[in-house]
Amino acid sequence: MSFNTYKRVSQVVSEFQIVYTESDFIIEKPVRVDDYFRAELNLVLQEGAVDISEYAVCEKFIYPVLKEVWKSYREQLLLWSHPALTYDQSLSGVPDYVIAQRSPLGRVVFEKPYCIVVEAKQDDFEGGWGQCLAEMIAVQKINALPEQVVFGIVSNGKIWEFSHLNGVTFTKNVKTYLLSDLERLLAALHYVFEECNLFVETLVAA
Repeated sequence: MSFNTYKRVSQVVSEFQIVYTESDFIIEKPVRVDDYFRAELNLVLQEGAVDISEYAVCEKFIYPVLKEVWKSYREQLLLWSHPALTYDQSLSGVPDYVIAQRSPLGRVVFEKPYCIVVEAKQDDFEGGWGQCLAEMIAVQKINALPEQVVFGIVSNGKIWEFSHLNGVTFTKNVKTYLLSDLERLLAALHYVFEECNLFVETLVAA
């Protein structure tokens, strides 16, 4: 089954025997938002045609926000756009975005992924989370590191929701983050990127 055939979290939880929980696990640290980046986002919000398609949402909001945070971690992490991800016939497809370890062989090699980002198409967060959790399970199985936490993000560009998968426990962050509150959104994303960065450092040191 392709990832996008999973339409509900409950469907994935039942099929793969995952425990569903909710709590606020994100630790926010103060961040400074670059003035130019803020101005560019505001320009798109006020003047751009952003609601015409899912591609516009990804291109105008989701990717630029992810890229802004990724720049601080680019020595060890790569931000991939629509890479193929396959574990088996039940878990395969193309995630919207993936945060992965930077390969020592170069930026053309898709290394261990640590975070999945899915667009909530037509504001369907339930469907987005069904797909995202399936992709997170695939990542966990591909990496073959059950103790490694895999992060998931679902966004419609303006609303951002976060989760992680630790073993068989899927935890959805209770608090949601808004593009209109850019400092806190970037703080949440920095938390995820920092955790992914720590995974890489741990593996390199092992």
